[in-house]
Amino acid sequence: QVQLVESGGGLVEAGGSLRLSCAASGSTFSINTMAWYRQAPGEQRDLVAIITAGGYTTYADSVKGRFTISRDNAKNTVYLQMNSLKREDTARYYCNTPYDKGTSKGYWGQGTQVTVSS
Repeated sequence: QVQLVESGGGLVEAGGSLRLSCAASGSTFSINTMAWYRQAPGEQRDLVAIITAGGYTTYADSVKGRFTISRDNAKNTVYLQMNSLKREDTARYYCNTPYDKGTSKGYWGQGTQVTVSS
């Protein structure tokens, strides 16, 4: 069974920074694509950033230049460094692997709340 556990969320002032972590267990982490999504109340869940097994990254236009996704395969962990945070970044952030090559399934974490105050 694959488990994704996010951490690092919290309350931060606008302009501040946070680093989210997602620890994966039971997965073929090093060969899986990993992603971060976010969902604000009443909104759909949107892709924030994605990183492939080879380290190729893609970002939503709204976070380009401010957020950085990275991975540490030795620790089975993916990170989201968030700088220059804005109020509109307030949301619950979810870790995702769209397709685990070991189980042929996709998985979601429980999410971690990020709240940016002005």
